[in-house]
Amino acid sequence: MRESEFWTAVDWTFPGGRGRSLMQDLVLSSLDGRSPLQAIDAGVDPQRVWNELCTAMDLPDSYRFIHRVKPEDRDDLMR
Repeated sequence: MRESEFWTAVDWTFPGGRGRSLMQDLVLSSLDGRSPLQAIDAGVDPQRVWNELCTAMDLPDSYRFIHRVKPEDRDDLMR
């Protein structure tokens, strides 16, 4: 997962700007007590950050690789 794909996944999963706020405010012990944004800024692999976020938010396993699903197919497959 590239960083741009990470942000696309955040925006799709948490629409209306909620995702950007969540990435700043949510602190995850699995990311050494950092927010997802802090972890990304520190160079942590975006896929690892995304996986930890999926776990923390109890998202279905299918979300872990949402960046590999064509945008036009996401609504049918994931929601």
